[in-house]
Amino acid sequence: MTIMPRTWVLLSELKRKMRIRQFLILLFLLISIPSFSQQTTDEFSILFYNVENLFDTKDDRNSTDEEFTPNGDRHWTYKKLNTKLLNISKVILSSTGWKHPAIVALSEVENREVLELLTKRTALKSVNYKIIHKESPDHRGIDVAILYDSNQFYPLLYKYYPLLNKEGVVEATREILYVSGITNGQDTIHLFVNHWPSRYSGLLETRTGRNSAAKLLLQKVDDLFERYTSPKIIIVGDFNDQPRDESMLKFLKANEVREKLLNTELYNLSFNWSNEKNGTLKYQMQWSVFDQIIISGVLLNSTNGMGAKPENATIINSPFLLERDERYGGLKPKRTFYGFTYKGGFSDHLPVLLKLNKVD
Repeated sequence: MTIMPRTWVLLSELKRKMRIRQFLILLFLLISIPSFSQQTTDEFSILFYNVENLFDTKDDRNSTDEEFTPNGDRHWTYKKLNTKLLNISKVILSSTGWKHPAIVALSEVENREVLELLTKRTALKSVNYKIIHKESPDHRGIDVAILYDSNQFYPLLYKYYPLLNKEGVVEATREILYVSGITNGQDTIHLFVNHWPSRYSGLLETRTGRNSAAKLLLQKVDDLFERYTSPKIIIVGDFNDQPRDESMLKFLKANEVREKLLNTELYNLSFNWSNEKNGTLKYQMQWSVFDQIIISGVLLNSTNGMGAKPENATIINSPFLLERDERYGGLKPKRTFYGFTYKGGFSDHLPVLLKLNKVD
């Protein structure tokens, strides 16, 4: 068949456009998929920190944050906010020793604005952390959020799960944050960040809320076990309950590490942290472990990709985070406020850290 000159030109032009299109698609894929080749390491760390009232200085009419304004009861100014941001950045950067955490899970942050200030106006700007955050229905306006180093972690999906009452109405408390993603280009993890209802109105009066949060979390964990063969699940947070309380043992089914570990069970690496001189927060003379790290058994049994050992979960109790407890003896967390007296410290909670290691 003889191809006319005009037809030949049209075919050539079509082929040229197709080659250009294929090149552009390839270029787009190369740009879109994160490159971990220079950042791949054998360690991946996750820090959880309840930063205690990280509020901006503005009054949000949708929440009860009036005390954290310049004219409020705490006389919360930008200078005080900036000191707190610098303190939090110091904790994060010093928590892992030589390398910053790949993921920083936070609770008690008011909004994205304070997270932007934390990541852009402190020493954390050298890391270039990215933010996952959503406003929660909490009546005080405090949320859970994640900062992540995109050179170490590539998020695939995130969702927020609200707590519902018996009538199906959303409770005015923090949601549970779920994030799945790739660690160091090697493995996929499923991370849940929690800040369960507090005990402020009394232990027995508030117990139902924490049990409901545990049931919701277990439902989402079971969904992962049904969907995936061996999901590597990590649960962190301030649970406002201790490892042996019924919300953790009965409703979440987060057990103590045993000799025989099942891939489809949850194990609480914080189970034996509590004693009279150790914990993550202190009330009068008593230390408690409200801030915990829980993982699925597959991370403890892992023979490839990332794995964990019980000793890889620790409380960060650096000396600068603590001060002498003149009233009850021993040490206590160095807080921003004691009552309404400004002290310029860090938080009433100590952070907790999990280190994952490559096992193959």
